[in-house]
Amino acid sequence: MAKEFAGTDYGNWVSTRLITGSAVMGALFLGLSFLHPAFIVGAALFLASLVYFVYARYAFSPRGGDIQARLWKLLLDRLAWNGAGEALDVGCGNGPLTIALARRHPDAHVTGIDYWGKAWDYSKAVCERNAEAAGVAGRTDFQKASASALPFEDGSFDAAVSNFVFHEVSDAKDKREVIREALRVVKKGGHFAFQDLFLVEALYGDVDDLLETIKGWGIAEVAFVDTSSSDFIPIVLKLPFMVGKIGIIYGTK
Repeated sequence: MAKEFAGTDYGNWVSTRLITGSAVMGALFLGLSFLHPAFIVGAALFLASLVYFVYARYAFSPRGGDIQARLWKLLLDRLAWNGAGEALDVGCGNGPLTIALARRHPDAHVTGIDYWGKAWDYSKAVCERNAEAAGVAGRTDFQKASASALPFEDGSFDAAVSNFVFHEVSDAKDKREVIREALRVVKKGGHFAFQDLFLVEALYGDVDDLLETIKGWGIAEVAFVDTSSSDFIPIVLKLPFMVGKIGIIYGTK
């Protein structure tokens, strides 16, 4: 595991609910196939899903290739920040990026915000425990807030990051506005790196048009990298519903 994430269990992006759900449905359809052979097709699909999600969960784990931590590192490596000052993690979950930034930059203070809805097993208390365990509690803090309306003044931060969050912001119909809100609180000359489903046109439109839109907001430099082009990601994980549509937008305000 990358050193910034070592020593703390941040869970796994592939929920056990996906695995148990596929197993239950596979077993159900397999049982129904004794009543009618047509159900065997459904059983095969659910059992194939079970195998896929078991493999994906293993691949994301530290034992199976640590893809999850490597994707976090890929994002942080695109942030051209020297670590001086304040950074913001938009949608911090249980704190991996907030804590990793504080570990990377001993002189930095990092704030993590999240809405921590009921659908997630995360909370402010979990983040604080993780930060304490990582030895960075004194240089991190966590607040409840929506990414669509950040509770900070313009230009409050020297850097901002976000990972796989913007598309989840339910109170923002136009997900591009979530990007704009994150950039609002970055200082002029500050740095940013955001990873999300930027290749899903239904959410963000054409990626080249998106970059032009961001430049039109007065951003000095902005670039894009397709996450799925990374050679450490197995081909079977590059499907659209896994990491095949994820990319990183990064640059300087």
